[in-house]
Parts: sequence; C-alpha cells; structure tokens
Amino acid sequence: MPRVLAQAKTSECIRGTNLRKIVLQNGIDLYNSDAKVINCRLIDSCSWQMQVESNFAEAHWRQEGRYSLPPHSPPINLGLTCQTQLLGNVKITKFDGFWAEGSQVVWTPKG
Repeated sequence: MPRVLAQAKTSECIRGTNLRKIVLQNGIDLYNSDAKVINCRLIDSCSWQMQVESNFAEAHWRQEGRYSLPPHSPPINLGLTCQTQLLGNVKITKFDGFWAEGSQVVWTPKG
C-alpha cells in the first residue's frame, strides 16, 4: 500500500487513491488562508499545489491547463492535490500563498 508522508504524519492508502482525499481524511492541513472555503472540490479551479517526491500518476490535461493560468506557472515537480493519483509512496511539501503558489515552505514531510 502506498504511504503518504505529510506534516509529520504517515498515512496508508490504496494505489490510485486521490491525493486530496487521503490528505483530508488524515487531518493534514491542506489549505492556506481562506482557500478552504472556496476550494474547487476536485474540479481543479482552486489549484492547491504541493511538491511531491516519488510515485504519482502523470499530470492530467486539466492540471497542465491550470498551470498555464495565473497564479501558477508550469511546474517542475509540483502537482495539484485534487488531480494527483498515488502510485506509490510520496512525501509532500506545502508552500505559502493563497493557493500554495508561493516559494516559502510552510511545512515539510517531517513537520
């Protein structure tokens, strides 16, 4: 079973699980500021992003399209939680900014 390491918590899930769902189910602090109130609930308009290390499915066309619009730019190793399917163990780093589009780290996988 894939493991997700985020905010000093380790969660197990079934391969192919949506990252946003597993993060929220395990009480991990996903959103910055008021983004929680207006998040898109899996249609990728909110664009909450994170840096993921390890095994996840390639970016969906909607995710790639969203990265072409502000406040984001094409990612190197960033992904949208609502559009990411887990294929193996991952480590997540969260950034600042309303949609986590900033460059300052809010938390790392270990804390």
